Parts: sequence; C-alpha cells; structure tokens
Amino acid sequence: MIAKKVLKTLEYDKILAKLKLHCGCCVSRELSEELVPQTELDDVRADLLLTREAETYFLRTGYSPVDDFPDMRSALKRLNAVLFLNCEELLNIGKCLRAIRIAREQLVPSSMENGDVGAIANLASGLIMHKYLEDEINRCILNEDDLFDGASPALARIRREKRIANEKVREKLNSIIRSQTYSKYLQDPLITIRNGRFVVPVKQEYRQQIPGLIHDQSGSGQTLFVEPTAVVELGNEFKKLVIEEQAEIERILTELTALIKPSANDIYEDLLILGKIDLSFAKAKLSKEMRAVEPEINSEGRLKIVRGRHPLIANYSVVPIDIRLGIDFRTLIVTGPNTGGKTVTLKTAGLFTLMAQSGMFVPANVGTEVAVFESVFADIGDEQSIEQSLSTFSSHMKNIVGILEDADENSLVLLDELGAGTDPIEGAALAMSILDELHSRGAFTAATTHYSEIKAFAMTHDGMENASMEFDVDKLCPTYRLFIGIPGKSNAFEISRRLGISESIIESARAFIKKEDTDFESILSDAERTKRRAEEEMELAEQARAEHDRLVNELKAEKEKFEQEKAVLRQKAREEAKKIVLDTRREMEQLIVKIRSIKSIDQREADRVIQQTRDALRKSESDLFDEIQYKTANGKPPKSVNPGDRVTVVSVDKEATVLAKPDRNGEVQVQIGIIKMSVPLNDIRVLGGKQAANVNVKVEYNPANTVGLELDIRGKLVDEAMPIVDKYLCDAHLNGLSEVNIIHGKGTGALRAGIQAYLKNHPRVKSFRNGNYGEGDYGVTVVTLK
Repeated sequence: MIAKKVLKTLEYDKILAKLKLHCGCCVSRELSEELVPQTELDDVRADLLLTREAETYFLRTGYSPVDDFPDMRSALKRLNAVLFLNCEELLNIGKCLRAIRIAREQLVPSSMENGDVGAIANLASGLIMHKYLEDEINRCILNEDDLFDGASPALARIRREKRIANEKVREKLNSIIRSQTYSKYLQDPLITIRNGRFVVPVKQEYRQQIPGLIHDQSGSGQTLFVEPTAVVELGNEFKKLVIEEQAEIERILTELTALIKPSANDIYEDLLILGKIDLSFAKAKLSKEMRAVEPEINSEGRLKIVRGRHPLIANYSVVPIDIRLGIDFRTLIVTGPNTGGKTVTLKTAGLFTLMAQSGMFVPANVGTEVAVFESVFADIGDEQSIEQSLSTFSSHMKNIVGILEDADENSLVLLDELGAGTDPIEGAALAMSILDELHSRGAFTAATTHYSEIKAFAMTHDGMENASMEFDVDKLCPTYRLFIGIPGKSNAFEISRRLGISESIIESARAFIKKEDTDFESILSDAERTKRRAEEEMELAEQARAEHDRLVNELKAEKEKFEQEKAVLRQKAREEAKKIVLDTRREMEQLIVKIRSIKSIDQREADRVIQQTRDALRKSESDLFDEIQYKTANGKPPKSVNPGDRVTVVSVDKEATVLAKPDRNGEVQVQIGIIKMSVPLNDIRVLGGKQAANVNVKVEYNPANTVGLELDIRGKLVDEAMPIVDKYLCDAHLNGLSEVNIIHGKGTGALRAGIQAYLKNHPRVKSFRNGNYGEGDYGVTVVTLK
C-alpha cells in the first residue's frame, strides 16, 4: 500500500481529477476518486489490458458504450424496506436498466463476432439484462410525477370517469358565473380549486346570495371561496374518483416495485460493473488527451522512460526527458542548476509509476517500461517544487527516517535535495550514508543534489550512476534535458552573473573554492560539452539518414510509376498496332474478293499481284511488331532457355512452353496451346513458375502461311477437310481474325453437315451460321471466332 502523503507529493490526486473529467457516469466518477495504485503485477496487467481494449474500441467507434445513468444504488439498497418506490425512482431505475442493456449489446456481441472475447467483453458478459422490467417501467411511467393512463385498465377507466366528472362540475359552475343572477355577487368570474374542491370567489357581503360550502377565504377576508350547493354532489363524485385514482397509482407502483425486488442485488452489481467499464474508457480518453502509450510492465524494478512528458505541464512548454533506472544501476544521482528540472524529473518518474500501477497509460513514446513496486517513497518539497511547499532540514530527516524504516528491494525511493538545509560537509556525509544504506538494501533510488562529494561518491560505487540536467552556458539558461552518465554542475556563478551579481564578487567567490574542486568542475564541464557535441552530431547524422531514406523512397516510387506508365504505353501501342493490321488485312481481303469477281481480269496476273501485296503487308506487319517488341517489351530477352520453361512470345502476346533449346540460328521451338511454332530467342521473355509438362501434338504451324478471310475445301471428304479446317481456324485466331468463311459448296450437303458438326465442339469457335444471300447461301459457313 502506497501512503496517501506520497500520492499527494507526486500530485497523483491531480491526475485523478483529470481522469474524473472523462468519466461518463456517477459510479465511475466515484471510483476515479478512490482509485489507488495496485502493487501486484497480475492486477496491474489486468487493468492495463482493460484500458488497451477500451482505447481500441474508442478509437474505432469514437464513443463509450456506457451511457450516463442516475445513481440508484441507495434506492436499490432500501428496496426491501419500503412498500413502493415513487415514479421518479422507478423511472431512474429504468434508465439504469437501459444503460446495462446497451453496454452488454455493444460490448459482448462485437467481440464474439471476431472470435475473441477480450477482458472488456468478459467483464460486460457479467451484466444481466432485464428487458421485461425495462419495458414494463417504460410502459407504465409517463414522467417523474405521473403514470400513463394505460398503466392498467382500472386506471384508464377511473381517469376517463374523472374527466367526465370534471367536465360536469365545470359546466355547472360556468353556468353560475355566466348567470346574470349570480355573476354580480362574484369577486371574479372564474373557477378555482381549494382543498381539492371546485369553488367560485364570492364577495363577503353577498355570502347569503350563493348557498354552498365555504372552503377558504382571502387574506383580507373580502373574498370567500364557496362551493355552490348545486355542484357539491358532483364535487363529491370527482373527489371519490381522485381517491380511487391515487389508490390505483399506489397499487401499480407497488406492483412494479415488487417486480424489481428479486433483481435488486443483480442490478446493484451491474451498476458497479458499468462503473468499472466506464472507468477503463475514461482512462482511454485521458490517454488520447495526453498522447500517451501503454508501458511495458515488469517486476524486476526496470524503469525506462522514453521521451516522457510530465502530464501536469502544458504541452507547449513541457520538455520530453529520457530516464532509466534498475537496468544497469539501482541508484541514480541527478545534479544540475537550480530551476533546471531536477525535481520535475523525480516527479515524472514517480508519477509514471503510480499511473501505470493504476492501469493508466503514460505520456511518453513507445518503448517506455515501468516496474511494479510494492511501495513508493518520496521526500520532495522545496521552493522549487510544483506545490511550492517549503521544507526544513528537520522535516526532510523526519520523512527519511520513515523511508529507512520500510524501504526494501521492492521499493522506489525519490529524494529531492538530499542533505540540503544544513552544514554542507555534514549534509553531504549524511546523504552519502543514506544512499549507501538504501543501495545495500536493494532499493531503487533516484536523488537530486548539489554536492560534489556525492557526485564523486556515485562515480566510485558499483550500481550507482550520475546524471545531469543540461545547462546552456552560451544562453545561460537550462534546457531541461537529462543526461545520464555525466554529473552536472550547479552553475551557481553563471546564474548569479545572469541575475546581476557583479563580476568582482563572482571572481572573489572563485578564490574561496579549493583547487581540486575547481579542477573537478572543469573536467565535468569539458565532459558535458563533449557529450553535447556528440549528441548534436548524432542528431545531424540521424537527420541526414532520414533525408537519404526519404530520397530513396521517392526515387523508388518514381521508378515504379515510370514502369507502370511504360507498361500502359506498351499495351496501348500493341492494341493500336493490332487494330491497324487487322483493319488493313480486312480491307485487303475484301478488295481481293472484289478483284477475283471481275471476269475481265487475267486471274493469273491478279493472283501474282495479290501474292506480292500480301508479302509486302506481311513484311510491314513484321517490321511493326518487331519495333514494338524490341522498344517496349518488358524485361530483357533470355540468353538461353530450357525445355519446359514458361515464356511469353512478345510478337503475339501469348504465353507458351519451350519444347527445345535454341538451334544454331537462335530459333526456339515453343508450343502455344495446341500449336507449335519456331520463334527467335529475342522474341520471348521468361516467366516465373514451374516447368510445364510436354504435350505431343502433330499439327505444325508455319508463320509464313497466308491466312485469308476464307477457306475453300470443295471437293474434299469430311475426314480430309477436318485437319485443314482446324489448322486454318488456329491460324486465323493467332492472326487476330474475328470472322472467316469456310466454302464447302452445296452438293449433297454431306460436307457442310460434317464440318458444322465439327465446328460445334471446336475450342476456337464462338458461333457459326449458313451464308446469307450474296455470301454463298448454303454453300458457305460463316464462322465467328472467340
């Protein structure tokens, strides 16, 4: 158990006040006020786990699943001692039931859907929903003072009759106040109520003119409130209904209270669970506000704070510090100038420990590690402290006496200005003795001092380490940065000079210092300057490396972008080239058909010219595809390939399997689908993946063959025509033709039937039809390729 005085000294109460502002319900606000650090490792880890899961949920959804609700714990406790609860209390219990139901629905199903029931979900699974009670309360209770008419059939009937009776009474009284006979006797022409009865205001002097019952009179006595005799019976009926209504309301409230009584303890426990869940979400919200991280937890006393920021100092002025303790030393001696941040450093270490042991994240960077201590002791308090509480030597010693009585290897001890307030020689000696005692017990100690003797003491003892708060000698102001490994100077002379002490006094003061002390301080100054220079150079090196990494990433991104654009342009060039070739070939074949249809032309001469034209077109195609192939192909041609390698044939943009190694002319035999062909080695690109199995196919393909828009197989048998048709269709598909004509003639129709039956199952055929008029009618089959 950590003493309350230590909690206040380290300003833990102010952290709880900040935490309370983020609590969303009465129970969590109460729990935040009573929150104390845990001293068991498992308990601390469990609390931090709740905070982590709450933070994850909050960052994902942006809200807490716990709605605010009235504090009905006292009403639930006294439920067995009362006959019934009033409307307001029942309505508030209904709000509590709603909050319980929403929290369970929000937390339990979402985690179970992910297959991971976390700590928050496990906690929420203990909530018991009372949907029937909630619905019944909402059905009956209208507001804090009244019930719905439909709360019961009897209440609905009574109120209906009550309204009718009310209308009758008012109707009768309205006839009286409008009557010329009675209106002159009235103080005002209005109807009012006294003692639950309907009355009219009658002037005192005309009391006898309106017979009836007097229920009240004005303060002056000039006005009497009279219930006329004509409405007494109607008033009695109305009063009777009012009494019946109240009795029915009490009966309904009693019934609702009786429904709640068996579940009162469960509801009470559920409210406590809701408070605990909401407290975890409050910690998560505070973590977001402070830009905090979850610290790693250990029980070995290791304290490592990375860029820690004191949570009570404004963000715009706080200076992050790095602190470590319990890793390679157990005792840390911090020295440095006044107002340099030594006390804040101690408080940061202590406050981070208390926050972590309370399940809160700490405002530091990733990599921060905090130990779980059974006890934390602090003797902090001087004119430099955040609380501005002045302490004397005797009060310091009184605190230290208490620390020495209880400190052990599971303790964190924080001592500010150890040995101050008395004779420096005796104070330093006493401070070294106290530090030695705590160190021998195995306590983890951090202390601040100005004494040079203590600095030297730490340098000569194993397990002790010096640290200093940096002081900018050029600007004569502290930087509030902590350097571990080098003791610091108090810089009293420099600060005094800055505050206005004359140079002669300072020089005179220097003469009073022993030479060995002056030499020691000079060595410290040189070491501090050297370390500072090294840190600056390291920081510049880090910046240079970061800039180098940034440039490398930018160049890599630019290269990837360039490669993508190149691939897009290459594909576009291929598509445009194919389109040009196909359009040209289609136009040429159409011209050939027209030329052959002209009988006056010498067919032999025409065939010779057509063949020359086809050869020229084929050469142009080859040149065009070669240019696209070698200028835009992705990757370099392989030097050699092996049978079974998967490759891309660039000229036709198809994947293929290598069947044999390149021959002496650099030609490689490949197989594309069912077709074998020879291509130049520089026309292929190797693909990744396993080798393909060999496929034996007897159909040979010669790229020099001309593929026209029609195939004439007239005069052939079906068996003879099938291989020719198959080869032609494959050639046409490879050359990008989409529609071709197969001329088989009309004859007996056997060749047409056999070919069309074969086309039905051909892998390259999308559809086919008989020729139309002008295309050859039934003597031609028009084939559309895939």
